[in-house]
Amino acid sequence: MWTRIPSSSLRVTGADRVDFVQGQMTGDLRGAAVPSVVACAFLNVRGQIEQFARAYKRPDDIYLHLDEAQAAPLMARLKRYIIFDQVELQDTSDTLKTVHLWSPDSFAEQLAAGSAAQFEWAGGQVLAGRVNRAGKAGIDLHYLARHEAAVLAQLGEEKPLAELDAARIAAGIPDIARDGFEGTLLQEVGLDTGGPLPAISYRKGCYVGQEIMARLEARGNARYHLARVAGENLASHADIVQDGKTVGRTGLAVGGKALARLRREIAAGGALEVAGQSAVAELLTSDA
Repeated sequence: MWTRIPSSSLRVTGADRVDFVQGQMTGDLRGAAVPSVVACAFLNVRGQIEQFARAYKRPDDIYLHLDEAQAAPLMARLKRYIIFDQVELQDTSDTLKTVHLWSPDSFAEQLAAGSAAQFEWAGGQVLAGRVNRAGKAGIDLHYLARHEAAVLAQLGEEKPLAELDAARIAAGIPDIARDGFEGTLLQEVGLDTGGPLPAISYRKGCYVGQEIMARLEARGNARYHLARVAGENLASHADIVQDGKTVGRTGLAVGGKALARLRREIAAGGALEVAGQSAVAELLTSDA
């Protein structure tokens, strides 16, 4: 099974590429092996998420895989920080495509768990990274758009994106762009070290927003965390209300369920309202 992933991407080259990107992202790129894939976020000075990305560290470049329409704003942000750095940025959104393989058994020999690899397949070069999008290890496969027909011909049954969304919501895996979680703290939406999609290192050194992250680490839990909310006709991207007070916001809703940024004090099973409809906090843990 496989699913098309709406994507955008950047390629970063130059002698200073690793140090430059390391100073912007929350994950530890410098400490990663080559090749490898590192989940990360790019924050503003208040520590809020601007973009989520998976950074592929390769021998000659860094490939930043982002959600759809995210490459242009990230490229503009990175350009502002280039001073004397020897780096070059290229938007590769139009030349590269991505699918997610739900069952990556055919790639077992080429790709060990938690790593990335580039190899010849279906008549061209492909880049593969093992990632968790649906509650278990799968593979994101990146390939040149001009090779798409040959690549897809080698795959099995296509599953629509809605089915992948339903699976990840059931597994508690956030999608920052599709869930509309930009502008939040990563500890609030499952991106902390103990969360379902860890995307931060507290030991990697300075980056934009790092001071806020250090304060949160020292203080402990944030006021919000990632939860799952259920309700008939549950609305996407809507405020969650309890006793007339807004206590959170839903992400993308599929099949009456959604992940949500929710106040920690809301008890599991507590009565809630979303867009005037009754709902319930189905799951409420610090790492779900």
